[in-house]
Amino acid sequence: MTKRDRENLTAISEFILLGFGKQPQLYILLFLLFLIIYIVTIAGNLLIIALVVVDRRLHTPMYFFLGNLSCLETCYSSAILPRLLAGLLTSQYVISANGCFLQSYFFTWLTGYECCLLSIMSYNRYVTICKPLHYATLMNSRFCLQLAAGSWINGMVASTTVTSLISHLSFCGPREIDHFFCDFTPVTKLSCSDTRPIELVTFVLESVFTPPPFLLILVSYVCIILTVLQIPSATRRWKAFSTCSSHLIVVTVFYGTLIIVYLSPKTPTLRDLNKRISVFYTILTPLVNPIIYSLRNKDIKEAVGQVVNKCVALTRDQNIHANFWHH
Repeated sequence: MTKRDRENLTAISEFILLGFGKQPQLYILLFLLFLIIYIVTIAGNLLIIALVVVDRRLHTPMYFFLGNLSCLETCYSSAILPRLLAGLLTSQYVISANGCFLQSYFFTWLTGYECCLLSIMSYNRYVTICKPLHYATLMNSRFCLQLAAGSWINGMVASTTVTSLISHLSFCGPREIDHFFCDFTPVTKLSCSDTRPIELVTFVLESVFTPPPFLLILVSYVCIILTVLQIPSATRRWKAFSTCSSHLIVVTVFYGTLIIVYLSPKTPTLRDLNKRISVFYTILTPLVNPIIYSLRNKDIKEAVGQVVNKCVALTRDQNIHANFWHH
């Protein structure tokens, strides 16, 4: 291939996201729905982050990782939803090539990090229930920081590798991406280069980031269940199970949708279905996480209650002060 031919192949500087199809009558409804979801997601996750930082009772490994999860979900939503909202509002789904690669970069990074983080949280539950006497030693602050930092770095390295390979592909044909964000598979399908090397690298990275963390989660919960079943008190058994239920729900939703989307056959019918299922782990999961953890967690509810009481007391004191000076 000559240099001129290569320049012609890489001339495409922008892509068109097809979104949810040509149904303009639904755009306003979807815009309002996703806008509410985005606002609630950001507010809920930022609230959890603030509570974990401010409330000393929440300075434990479990809430440290929960704060990391909320930070992750905030970034996750911000990487996808603002561009989707802009497209729904203006009916223009054009995105620059660099913007597409950047979105793909953050999506891959955060997905890899979430796989690692969910497995770390399951290991933390395992140590809490199965090895309570060794918990303080095993889950010390330094080790928790190393686990969190290692997960962020691993996700970043994997994402940098994949995005770098995608950015060097040549795009010479259609520029319509059959998705509502720049996912790996629909983007690489538009390339006229040989995509086998990047597909091989991606397969290796998926094999590293998906099965091992998922197996760690399974092993952790098998050990947890076996340990809990040996507890003689029914009340203590229920309390132990309830502490794991929130995390188990999040894991089920996240991995369930990932398996359906990325392991199902790539037929035209299933491709359209997978695009809709992708809404669960890209848009709804970041929304559901703070709701699940706040509604099913006594410490979080008490921390929220204290914040509300302080705000009410502060407002009352300000009103009394204002009335005093008014009279």
